Amino acid sequence: MPGCGNIRIRALRGGLAAWMLFSAVAAGGAEPFAKLEPGTAPAGYLARLLVNETPFPGERGYVGEEDTKAAMLSVLWVLHSRIHFIPNGYTQQEIASVRTQSILDVIMAPNQCEGFHRDAAGNPAYEPRVDARVDNLLRIANGGGKPGRFARLLNFAQGLSRAYLAGGIPGADRFAALEQIDRIPVTGRAYSWMTGQDYYHPGGNFVTIPDARQGLLGGNRFFTLRKEPQ
Repeated sequence: MPGCGNIRIRALRGGLAAWMLFSAVAAGGAEPFAKLEPGTAPAGYLARLLVNETPFPGERGYVGEEDTKAAMLSVLWVLHSRIHFIPNGYTQQEIASVRTQSILDVIMAPNQCEGFHRDAAGNPAYEPRVDARVDNLLRIANGGGKPGRFARLLNFAQGLSRAYLAGGIPGADRFAALEQIDRIPVTGRAYSWMTGQDYYHPGGNFVTIPDARQGLLGGNRFFTLRKEPQ
């Protein structure tokens, strides 16, 4: 995305732990099965968001590898749509709480992506718990004798992030063609996601995408918008 590569990200305490883990593995002569770029890099920051928002084996909401990958892709499409597909009748500020052409700005917008924010100096930052979970997932992924589900999911998140920042999303938006939900005309595309429980809803003009339309992925419920704002 324009400008993303020029954003300088300050690491939080523990932000380089994953990269140090890779260095240790490499020093031992073995190539790790899974790698994430440091959280100081735009592609590493975005990958951590995708990992943080989706379940891995053994966690609540995990259905299967393809379901988690589909959730990562759909989260990325939400972020992208908040920049490039603002529907008629809406403003980017209304949908994303920010005006920007940078996906990192969308992630860090106030009260949007829990755990990801700007620090006191205005730099992109995230909570230490994000690194703690990533480090644990990497230990599992790289702890066996061969790559498995954990390694494939982590590498998928990193590959998706790199591809996006290089100029494209390697996968279609499954919600792009939505036109009507429960007799409500909608804009198509998803513009929000929340934990997949019925009592979570972003409110306003957001419309729940039902299970029949694949609106529940990776333990997350996705939401589109009313075609005519109320």
